[in-house]
Amino acid sequence: MPEIAFALSTQPIPIEEEALKFEKIPTRIYEDSDAASLYVANEIAQLIRQRQKQGKKAVIGLATGSTPTKMYEYLVRFHREEDLSFKNVVTFNLDEYYPMQPDSIHSYVRFMNEHLFDHIDIPKKNIHIPDGTLEKEDVRDFCKAYEARIREVGGLDIQILGIGRTGHIGFNEPGSSLGSTTRMVRLDRVTRLDAASDFFGLENVPTKAITMGVGTILSARRVIMMAWGEGKSSIIKQAVEGKIRESVPATFLQQHPNCQVIADRAAASSLTRVATPWLVSECHWDDALIKKAAIWLSQKLDTAILKLTNEHYNEYGMGNLVAEIGSAEHLNLKVFNDLQRTITGWPGGKPNADDSSRPERREPYPKRVLIFSPHPDDDVISMGGTLLRLVDQGHQVHVAYQTSGNIAVFDDEVIRFLDFATEVQKENKLLQAQFQEVREFLSRKKPGDVDSPEIQDFKALIRKGEALAACRYCGVPESNAHFMNLPFYQTGTVKKKPYSEADLERTCDLLRELRPHQIFAAGDLSDPHGTHRVCLQIIFQSLERLKAEGADWLKDCYVWLYRGAWQEWDIADMEMAVPIGPKDLERKRNAIFKHQSQKDSAMFPGHDDREFWQRAEQRNKETAERYNALGMAEYEAIEGFVRYHFLPGIPA
Repeated sequence: MPEIAFALSTQPIPIEEEALKFEKIPTRIYEDSDAASLYVANEIAQLIRQRQKQGKKAVIGLATGSTPTKMYEYLVRFHREEDLSFKNVVTFNLDEYYPMQPDSIHSYVRFMNEHLFDHIDIPKKNIHIPDGTLEKEDVRDFCKAYEARIREVGGLDIQILGIGRTGHIGFNEPGSSLGSTTRMVRLDRVTRLDAASDFFGLENVPTKAITMGVGTILSARRVIMMAWGEGKSSIIKQAVEGKIRESVPATFLQQHPNCQVIADRAAASSLTRVATPWLVSECHWDDALIKKAAIWLSQKLDTAILKLTNEHYNEYGMGNLVAEIGSAEHLNLKVFNDLQRTITGWPGGKPNADDSSRPERREPYPKRVLIFSPHPDDDVISMGGTLLRLVDQGHQVHVAYQTSGNIAVFDDEVIRFLDFATEVQKENKLLQAQFQEVREFLSRKKPGDVDSPEIQDFKALIRKGEALAACRYCGVPESNAHFMNLPFYQTGTVKKKPYSEADLERTCDLLRELRPHQIFAAGDLSDPHGTHRVCLQIIFQSLERLKAEGADWLKDCYVWLYRGAWQEWDIADMEMAVPIGPKDLERKRNAIFKHQSQKDSAMFPGHDDREFWQRAEQRNKETAERYNALGMAEYEAIEGFVRYHFLPGIPA
């Protein structure tokens, strides 16, 4: 994977002072989590060097989880490439699950060793992490000693935090008091649901943890809370702009004299200055902001776009916009027409038709269409209606399954398929012996254990068979299904490797072979560490490489981004909206049903316990309802897309 130069800008997105009036915690917003992580790593490195010059120790409170991993990566690089020493550093981790063995793949001891401590020169005696192996009766004394040790070394210079969807900091769940100290706590169900994928099921997630208290965190001289992705946007708004209350422990940080929130654009997207900047200051209006403001006002007032008046705009801080445009009627018509042009029943372009106001070109026809699917079911879950429409309209549709998805298959599915294969191959003694080994392994397997290579292969074959069944149902030839098995995914665990040259070359080879006119890809940019985001980074890097090679076919290629099962694009951002009728919605559902191993109960359901087809249908129907409420035509459902402009000079 290409290294990110340290020259990466650590400057936040600029903002006028007036726009900060709703924020009770100073907040810096960055374009992405890489730049934000570099800023935090630089601040920690500066503290360490300053303390070294003073002959003092730097005392740092550390966090775990996906949020700080990039920050730790930068600190390791500073140590290796810039001779940053950690010999004067004393660390205290926020928390640990209880009970928990330090060598478990779920242990924060192991997490910290793998991400930081094993790669730097910090003395082992300077590392402090809550002990998940203690007898229950010993926990209280340990917690008192933990607090005492923090005081002995002079207190925390910096405390690094993430934030949970409940607003917890550390494992201080809703209801934690302002003065709480290090203690054992019971975990909130939402917190356990968020951790379920790491533990291969909610039933395996510990119900308790040892955590620093809110009071301990607030005693630090400096506090930095980091947040990435849209999933954190709602709770960041509450923490930064809301009232201080025990039900959202992160709001206590508003009382700290030296606290700062560091967020990427997605995590900050619900803050008033980002979501509705016209409410905080005068805006510099462009077409995108005009569209966003009019849609917001329409939804706020539950009024169709064409019914908004001058008074409506004036009441909500947009009087200068109406003055610039001339009238509400003129403004409304402009936004209405922009929205109308996004709607098309011809996602591959309509041949022999005027395409000047359509999202896609009429030529060439038929198009070669390449749909990238991070997992073997993302294609039909996220854009199944559009896929069916492309096939029905005669386009040459290919689907590239970027990963095997094998870790999302339950063990029982393997046994079910082996039983079938055993009956078919009763005379094959070699196969029977192999199947017996697999059965014995699964009988001994504990939650979180990594599957053997044979079982990983079996699970991959299960998902491959399901994907082929869905392709056949949708009318995609089996020869047009490409199983890429990108190497970064092949770890057998939730944690993946960084993508490498092998991942890029495999993707470039497929693109060179197909030379598609259209590419569809999962655009879950808000997830900084998940499979979807890594798969998208690989596609983007591959396109940049092919562009540098001078691939002339790229000039005729449009790239469309769809969203995964958990969220949808904002209507203000959608550039193509494909209506789905009742019959096609049923066909989409049936295509999803072909993925039997994900039916009824998925391995990694996230915080939503509905089946994937239910989430997808509701999302598509809600999009159609929102378009209808804005004054557009009424449809059964809609799938939305945003175009990725990777080449300068291509018309939008």
